[in-house]
Amino acid sequence: MSKVALGIAGTGMVVAVAAVAVGPRVSEWYDGRHQEQATYATGSAAKASAHTMPGWLPDNASSVQYMRSTTGDDRLLRATLAEGRLPAGCTTTTPGRSAHPVPATLKAGWFPEGVASKITGSCGHYNVTLTGNQLYAWQDGAAVQAAQRAGQPAKH
Repeated sequence: MSKVALGIAGTGMVVAVAAVAVGPRVSEWYDGRHQEQATYATGSAAKASAHTMPGWLPDNASSVQYMRSTTGDDRLLRATLAEGRLPAGCTTTTPGRSAHPVPATLKAGWFPEGVASKITGSCGHYNVTLTGNQLYAWQDGAAVQAAQRAGQPAKH
């Protein structure tokens, strides 16, 4: 092997090792660039501002936090509900016994880890947990796409 070939091969190995070493950081950077977050005072303000906000969110909900992936259908939502019960049109389930327990794929400081194990219902394609008057809802893009392929209409 010539010195030029060895130099090129050696450079390639350095680049490959560097890519592996920074891979997780690159992934975090990429994911962060394809997410949008917003805070709204009320459910009606949220729905007026974000076309992807679920229609089942009550207008009188307050302290709405929302995150969505811009490259898929992954969503996180937190809101305070004045009535302390699931919104109209949502269905309840036995806590921790959802037919389709799907973990939240997005992460946000305002959305507690482990909430998927405490599912209390569903609203559209969202899994939901209601703790007192605090609603946590999440939607997994892959599950939404699978439901749509199975012929279920898109629901927000």
